[in-house]
Amino acid sequence: MAAQETVDQKYVYDFSEGNKDLKDLLGGKGANLAEMNNLGLPVPPGFTITTEACQAYLATGREPDGLAGQIEAHLESLERAMGKRLGDPQDPLLVSVRSGAKFSMPGMMETVLNVGLNDQSVVGLSAQAGGNDRFAWDSYRRLIQMFGKTVCEVPGEEFEHALDDAKRAKGTQNDLDLDADDLRGLVGAYKKIFLKHTGREFPQQPREQLDLAIRAVFESWNAERAVLYRRQERIPADLGTAVNVVTMVFGNLGPDSGTGVAFTRDPASGAQGIYGDYLANAQGEDVVAGIRNTVPLQELEQLDKTSYDELLGIMARLEEHYKDLCDIEFTIERGKLWMLQTRVGKRTAAAAFVIAGQLVDEGLIDLDEALHRVNGAQLAQLMFPRFQLDHEFQPVAKGIGASPGAASGTVVFTSARAVELAAEGKSVILVRRETNPDDLNGMIAAKGILTSRGGKTSHAAVVARGMGKTCVSGADEIEVNVPAKRFTVAGQTVNEGDVVSIDGTTGKVYLGEVPVMPSEVVQYFEGSLDPEHIDNALVRAVHRIMTHADGKRRLAVRTNADTGADAARARRFGAEGIGLCRTEHMFLGDRRELVERLILARAEGEREAALAALLPLQRADFEEIFREMDGLPVTVRLIDPPLHEFLPPLEQLAVNVAVAQERGEDVAKEEALLAAVRRMHEENPMLGLRGVRLGLVIPGLFAMQVRAIAEAAVSCARGGGVAKPEIMVPLVGAVQELETVRAEAEKIIAEVVGDSGVEVLIGTMIEVPRAALTAGQIAEAAEFFSFGTNDLTQMAWGFSRDDVEGAFFWRYLELGIFGISPFESMDRDGVGRLVRIAAEEGRAARPGLKLGICGEHGGDPDSVHFFHEVGLDYVSCSPFRVPVARLEAGRAVVETGGSDSR
Repeated sequence: MAAQETVDQKYVYDFSEGNKDLKDLLGGKGANLAEMNNLGLPVPPGFTITTEACQAYLATGREPDGLAGQIEAHLESLERAMGKRLGDPQDPLLVSVRSGAKFSMPGMMETVLNVGLNDQSVVGLSAQAGGNDRFAWDSYRRLIQMFGKTVCEVPGEEFEHALDDAKRAKGTQNDLDLDADDLRGLVGAYKKIFLKHTGREFPQQPREQLDLAIRAVFESWNAERAVLYRRQERIPADLGTAVNVVTMVFGNLGPDSGTGVAFTRDPASGAQGIYGDYLANAQGEDVVAGIRNTVPLQELEQLDKTSYDELLGIMARLEEHYKDLCDIEFTIERGKLWMLQTRVGKRTAAAAFVIAGQLVDEGLIDLDEALHRVNGAQLAQLMFPRFQLDHEFQPVAKGIGASPGAASGTVVFTSARAVELAAEGKSVILVRRETNPDDLNGMIAAKGILTSRGGKTSHAAVVARGMGKTCVSGADEIEVNVPAKRFTVAGQTVNEGDVVSIDGTTGKVYLGEVPVMPSEVVQYFEGSLDPEHIDNALVRAVHRIMTHADGKRRLAVRTNADTGADAARARRFGAEGIGLCRTEHMFLGDRRELVERLILARAEGEREAALAALLPLQRADFEEIFREMDGLPVTVRLIDPPLHEFLPPLEQLAVNVAVAQERGEDVAKEEALLAAVRRMHEENPMLGLRGVRLGLVIPGLFAMQVRAIAEAAVSCARGGGVAKPEIMVPLVGAVQELETVRAEAEKIIAEVVGDSGVEVLIGTMIEVPRAALTAGQIAEAAEFFSFGTNDLTQMAWGFSRDDVEGAFFWRYLELGIFGISPFESMDRDGVGRLVRIAAEEGRAARPGLKLGICGEHGGDPDSVHFFHEVGLDYVSCSPFRVPVARLEAGRAVVETGGSDSR
């Protein structure tokens, strides 16, 4: 919601008035600038316009009352402190206008540097710099370029073409070779471009420049790329951005000046050391844009040891203060170090685990905080495969490993093409000289990103790390030709459509598709790596944090498995039972004909023969699963197929019969089959004769399965094992359905189990909204509930997952109706409320009722937290997601202070 507007509301804060805990109000950048100022670090003076001002502006389309006056008052205070006036012709004060939301959104919103320059003050700026005309005109051309593109939507490539023309005329490829006269001419060319696209001259009034830049930053919150990034990162859309107005300090004054980005640890691996990029005689945007290749931060020691030593001291102080990896932006102006930004740095999944473990060892955080700082999405990334290299695969280029992973795909050179091919299901590698915020669509669509320019702090690197995408940057052996849709490297040409492979850990680039192998983390979970006896910091960190998560969590974690092999793998991954064994998956292949005969049987003898044939097959299935899960609970869902999955397609069968009749063939058997299929045909099988309904309509079907389960459990027990079967009746909507099935099942179980000591629970799946709303009644006949959130979501929303995700979900996400697909993460307000009602009313009726969830949401990190809050006993998910659920179940306890609803 937009902030409440009052004339006396405070919208502007000096850096001395804030701190790092005011990110909601001052944004991350403003809050951290204030924090560094409070620590006595060298921060250029300035002020922050709050997120509330942005919210009010976006809600009304105008600046809130009182904002202009507050900006004026703080600007006057800044001018007094600096002894200069904004844009003064003789001795100008210049400022930067920079966005700064609560959550880091690198490059997604706007920045304008050198605000206050015009045709007169550029002369004064030169005088300030001791007659350095080149610096002054370089700063002026940057202002026109950034202001034109950011504030007035002038196509950025027109400025870039003009710059390329100037360098070509000079016979150079380096913009540093342009002298003052060249840059003065470039300013003239930029002005003409500005006039052509805006219909007006470049504004000469400094205050007008400032006001327009502030509005542009506000409006950039809703720019397409910012909206897309927020959706990708699940950042709320109503936060707004703060605006930071900061006194300019200049890294482009000459060789004794420069700008850089530093990390207190390696954001790619987590290793301790000195990491970052430095660019002499440049402004900050040159570094993050990747338009010139930087030098490693260590080289600053040779260029300016005093500033280097001061920077290392500040980095150590900030890391200890924030107790985390810090990402720092700085500028050196003629030997004077200035801190322009710090924030808790984005990092790769591997670095997140390694750094969390390091900080525990250093006594800066405890294991609970370490668990809080990693998440299931990061753990899932670490389980992705890596390249399996041999002598056949030699790299053709090497850049900087900016974001780990192994990615192979078709080469594309534009974001639009990446989106197009990805929509066709193809894996693509986006290749650019450097990326910019307008490439976000393509970066999301791509499997990996390869750039010929930039370093670990370039736009491509930072955004890729945030998204968990594989990225190699700064591979300068590669010559990228976007218009020709090709790149050349090592004497070879790679065209759009060719396949390349990139390794985001080593930075190596390979031609063709490289095979992959399991990650070390998967090998650890499968038991082939001992974390206590290998020199692998990542595996040791994962083991340590997972052990702590398992000790903390209340939720048990089971798996969805239908075969012994799946059950065995899930158990190696830490599964504590099976929460969903889908028996209909056991009737595919060679057994389909038996099920078809059973469903279509008209005579009792036909049905009994089909059931007799199926019984030993089912018993063997369950014996295998009980052996693998020896001693752990196994929830078996009785058969729940939509009938169309087992019957011949009606249309095809009708055509076959008609053709055979036309040929005069004997089709009596086929005609009987066609009549039976027509009799059983349903317009909407998902809402038809399935689940408990099928068991009640086809006598003996559920009885056969119950007998097979009980006999398999007894066989396991007599063989020295322990079987804990739980029989789940699907699609129950009324307690009477469950009571009918239960009565028959209990007779069979009593007959089979005898004195074997086997206990069999009988419960139901809550997947019909009516079941959730009558859970108190159903609990009287059920010993457990398992929430089938896939069907529950479909029925609560009234749409079919198979039909709607490709049909209109993209539009719902685009419009903000969905923040994320309700099939991917729990819809807490709607479907979640049904779960909560069923849990509360079920336990009220039966206090010992066991509660679990076996839909896809059981492995979704955010959903696991919800199930912890509701008080479920366990979640169940696919084997590969078991470690993720274990981790998130532990995090849920830490983040709620150990509380739950039970």
